[in-house]
Amino acid sequence: MREALIRCDRTPAWAALRALYAANGRTFDLREAFAANPRRFTDFSQDAPHLFADLSKNLIDAQTQTLLLKLALQCGLEGHRDAMFAGEKINSTENRAAMHFLLRNPASAHAGRAPAAPENIANELARMHETLNAMLAYAEQVRQDAAMTDIVNIGIGGSDLGPQMAVLALDEFRLSGKRIHFVSNIDGQELAAVLAQLKPQNTLFLIASKTFTTTETMTNAGSAKHWFEAQGGTDIARHFAALTTNVAAANDFGISTTFGFWDWVGGRYSLWSAIGLPLAIAIGAQGFRDFLGGAHAMDDHFRSAPLAQNLPVRLGLLDVWYRNFHGFTSRSIAPYSSALRRLPAYLQQLEMESNGKRVDADGQVLPFATAPVLWGEPGTNGQHAYFQMLHQGTEVVPVEFVAIKRVARSLPGHHNKLLANVLAQAQALMQGKDDVGGHKHFTGNRPSTFLLLEALTPASLGALIALQEHRVFVSGAIWGINSFDQWGVELGKVLASDIEQRLQSGDAVGLDASTAGLLQRLQLS
Repeated sequence: MREALIRCDRTPAWAALRALYAANGRTFDLREAFAANPRRFTDFSQDAPHLFADLSKNLIDAQTQTLLLKLALQCGLEGHRDAMFAGEKINSTENRAAMHFLLRNPASAHAGRAPAAPENIANELARMHETLNAMLAYAEQVRQDAAMTDIVNIGIGGSDLGPQMAVLALDEFRLSGKRIHFVSNIDGQELAAVLAQLKPQNTLFLIASKTFTTTETMTNAGSAKHWFEAQGGTDIARHFAALTTNVAAANDFGISTTFGFWDWVGGRYSLWSAIGLPLAIAIGAQGFRDFLGGAHAMDDHFRSAPLAQNLPVRLGLLDVWYRNFHGFTSRSIAPYSSALRRLPAYLQQLEMESNGKRVDADGQVLPFATAPVLWGEPGTNGQHAYFQMLHQGTEVVPVEFVAIKRVARSLPGHHNKLLANVLAQAQALMQGKDDVGGHKHFTGNRPSTFLLLEALTPASLGALIALQEHRVFVSGAIWGINSFDQWGVELGKVLASDIEQRLQSGDAVGLDASTAGLLQRLQLS
């Protein structure tokens, strides 16, 4: 059994970091740091599986990095990481393991590197590959069915954000003749707009809900089924499939093709499971296996690289340094790739649902801040929307740039202009510009991280996502929180069920005055 995590604020390194920040952290200047160290780019950048990371434009030096690594050791990060890979129930509030990494393990690979890994790892790996093989065989069947031109994924949260982001990102690899649509919002306008483009005889609906009870998903699924039958559609079993563990409920719906996953897979980590079926249909079985392979390579890096050269560890510690010492409240994600336009939304759920917690793993209220707010848009769109604030606003916002070196689809001159913009924005944030008049003055010294992919492929996308997963794990472990539950999602769901009935009856008894007043205004009859 692993030793318990030690919360960051209870370690000697935390106090040392506070002293370091007070002494020179708050006045650290990137321009001076580069002038003093000609090797700074080399010292603060590294290769990792399928990508390169430049951390040199961040507000850190060798002393800061050394103390952050000591913090990781004193908190017990390595033991917590090893416990996850060993299949221990690190999701303590739900008494579950967090084995999403197992979803991308090759069938021949052993899930843990400890001499005596638990037997359940091998058992779960075998079950997982049975499901994976069946899911990929079905994906190939759909790909070969010329009559099935439209695939509609109906899900929400992790059952939508992940597959939608990945399908868009890997559009270059998508099979022609197949249109893939995503419906998540309970607002009927979204589903109606998609249905208006479809013919029932050419459409496959994928209902993605682990429990097959999610309100938004099941409402949309019921409406899709009603539309299908009203339009003369027949054979529900052929035109509907379910990604769920609730096979009985799916059968009651009329669905006979189901692919499940397990309670050790959290929704925001489920893209690698049957939830990834839309992606498998888009890029094929081998493409999906390459996607898993890229993530697995990053898993091996996180599990085995020394902490000082471990990219997820370095990024997670940097997040702690910025959130708790510099007091930065948000981080902006700027992928300079239209294909990655849904990456910011995906990362919002990954980080803020995982680490948006106010209590530690023991339920004690934390005396320090946790997850930053994540937000962003693809470049160059963001430059013409909110980069004004990034350069000249009163708050410093660290930026994470993501760039692709080579693209297969572009027009002459476009990609060089795109790369020039991402390099220029990172440079401008750091260097700034003097202006005695004030309005054109840029303070500079604004930090950024630069992630560079040689090309956007299934493997490199898999590695990029796994990197972000493990980075969130690291910061959560340092803060001493459980990154794998999401109880904050539940309260609103419970209240919505009650209010839905009140909208019909008009009964406002027991409601607060604001909710009661709004309820009356929203009643249609």
